[in-house]
Amino acid sequence: MFKPNTTPSLSRRRFLGSSVTAAGGALALAHFSPAFAALASGDVLTLSATAVAAKLRKGEISATELVKRCYARIDEVNPTLNAVVFTCRERAYAEAAELDKMLAAGKTKGPLHGVPFTIKDSFDTGGVVSTGGTLGRKQYVPGADATVVARLREAGGILLGKSNTPEFTLGGGARGTYNLVYGQTYNAYGQRYSPAGSSGGAGAIVAAGGAYFDIGSDYGGSIRGPSNFNGIAGIKPTYGRVPRTGHIVGYGGAYDNFQETGPMARYVEDLALLLPIVAGPDASDAAMAPVPLGDPGKVEIKKLRVAYYLSDGVTEPSAEIKAMVTQCVGYFQSAGCKIKQDMPPKMKELSDARRRFSSASGGDNMRRLLKKHGSLQASPGLRLDGDEISSAEFTAACEAMDAIKSEQLTWFEQYDLIVCPSSATAPKPVPPEFTRAPNGPNPGGGYNSQYNTTGWPAGVVRATTSKDEAGLPLGIQVVAQPWRDDVVIAALAMIEKQTGGYRAPTL
Repeated sequence: MFKPNTTPSLSRRRFLGSSVTAAGGALALAHFSPAFAALASGDVLTLSATAVAAKLRKGEISATELVKRCYARIDEVNPTLNAVVFTCRERAYAEAAELDKMLAAGKTKGPLHGVPFTIKDSFDTGGVVSTGGTLGRKQYVPGADATVVARLREAGGILLGKSNTPEFTLGGGARGTYNLVYGQTYNAYGQRYSPAGSSGGAGAIVAAGGAYFDIGSDYGGSIRGPSNFNGIAGIKPTYGRVPRTGHIVGYGGAYDNFQETGPMARYVEDLALLLPIVAGPDASDAAMAPVPLGDPGKVEIKKLRVAYYLSDGVTEPSAEIKAMVTQCVGYFQSAGCKIKQDMPPKMKELSDARRRFSSASGGDNMRRLLKKHGSLQASPGLRLDGDEISSAEFTAACEAMDAIKSEQLTWFEQYDLIVCPSSATAPKPVPPEFTRAPNGPNPGGGYNSQYNTTGWPAGVVRATTSKDEAGLPLGIQVVAQPWRDDVVIAALAMIEKQTGGYRAPTL
């Protein structure tokens, strides 16, 4: 039975989180004007998590009222979006009431005290159904939270429920976010359109104002794609920054270094707030490293050496995507940055090497996941085939990837930031049937998944709007050197300030 935690003790992690919040507030005033413009509008559901946390601490709104408002918004938009697939209302209201009592007594649980959020259904949530989009877990209730969920709740966040994801985060196909348990999720800005995947439910409900943030997982663009298509901000941290413990496709194994987890929110200031809360080793995920996270507010934009490219030579972007990249590069040029049109070497070769590496088991890794979770039927977008190769060929593929990654890292020494597309086109309508390119919907390549292969930190923020009749969001991607997640956040903030960033949908 759920029992709220009323202990007001201040752990080291919570102290660090509180310190970050104080710094984040100053950072917001200095660099993140869009969220504070929303504050003046009086619409609490369009605020940033940072701004609403300040309102909660000042007693301008209660956690109970905020949870009530979020659930009302979810009930309003979810029949159209199918973004939130399970809620824990009784527990959320109980936690909100307890947090309100704490604040009335002059105590605070942490930097997210009373802020409601959703979490991607691929993360375990103790006491709350967690399916991972697979039929074998349709009624599965974990006994404990995933590491990132536990850290958010320890910091005072209130879990509203679960956001939709494809099966194992990998089975959405061209539809973006679809599974056999909960069905199709749609874009917050165009209800016939894809929200991308695999954090499509997260992207849609955050954009729609039903939750202040979510945590996505990113194996090949699953944070950046939905952030791009739904007009919000998201960051895939450096590989080794945020634990995968409690995620349905977790850590370890041959494909370990492709997967990262990170925050998705309407405003860039919230990435600066949330990333320090969820980051850091957890004594479980062995790939995590105790590397300090820099302060985005201390990044001097004018000193950045910026490379940009309009096309990666693998997939040619549309004219409006290229124009958006050029527009954003202009902001850095105006700020005094050194700019050069350039891109990492051997992008196509790296894409080909990852494709061969990823299909090496002939789909056995997916079949083992199905068996592990007791799923007798797979979603139609889940790839269960591939070109099984010998151990010698697999070793060669590993060596090829590593050699190219090393060459690209050497190339990156001359730059601090890359500005490039996040996708080749604007969001597309959800197709009536599943269509896949050979070896999957985005086989080893793509503007996002290249940076899963390298492990470099990369983020997306809304930069403009598509020129077609749908008028959907278009996001820009920025990439920084390993462990310079602070540079990614600072660059996203600068673009957001120039473009206005998030704009609430009309649904």
